Amino acid sequence: MTQLNAKTALVTGGTSGIGRAIATRLASEGVHVFVTGRRRAQLDALVAELGDAVTGIRGDISDLDDLDRVYAAVAERGQGLDIVVANAGGGTFATLEDLSPQDFDDTFGTNVRGTVFTVQKALPFLNPEASVVITGSTSAARATPAFGVYSASKAAIRQFSRVWAIELAGRGVRVNTVTPGPTETPGLAGLATEPDQARALLDNEARRVPLGRLGQPSEIADAVVFLSSPQAKFITGTELFVDGGESQA
Repeated sequence: MTQLNAKTALVTGGTSGIGRAIATRLASEGVHVFVTGRRRAQLDALVAELGDAVTGIRGDISDLDDLDRVYAAVAERGQGLDIVVANAGGGTFATLEDLSPQDFDDTFGTNVRGTVFTVQKALPFLNPEASVVITGSTSAARATPAFGVYSASKAAIRQFSRVWAIELAGRGVRVNTVTPGPTETPGLAGLATEPDQARALLDNEARRVPLGRLGQPSEIADAVVFLSSPQAKFITGTELFVDGGESQA
């Protein structure tokens, strides 16, 4: 076991892709992980795989009642939280011309509102020297046609994490952003308008990465474990890019 052994974590959006890799890696480090997700079958599969290391809670972070159920479970266990990974998020392509109010509300409701209140509602449970990690996106710093709402939502939470790092420093709580580049996940493939176009989309994303490939969810999980560990105890307010150099290209 590592320096995270016997810690307690919350990972939102932890049933697939990057979130699942983070939850799995933390559990392997001896952490008890509360995992949220909207899809019951995927949540049950993760719990079946990881056993007692995980508490699965079905819920949508954009629903404050669901968040209250999550933190009621945290309170019942009575160990507080050492790590919060605000990972749940998503988005779809829509140009300014095609964008609907529902598209906007759905994306900002999850990526921004959901993230803000995930962290706010965690505050009473954060143990001394707790770590909060926000999942960002390289899209926040570049212009991708038809991806404006998603990009803006990720830019918003990056700024929130900067502010929170200052606000929570007096409590010894660190807040950082981990920013994946294109990563081989169901969520990325799902941006293709047709299933048979998914491979072409992934290949196109890989071509933009200087290292010449997509990231793997496990590589993002490695960065989250580092930011959550005592090895990063003097790191707060930062943005750690795990993107194969994409943001520098």
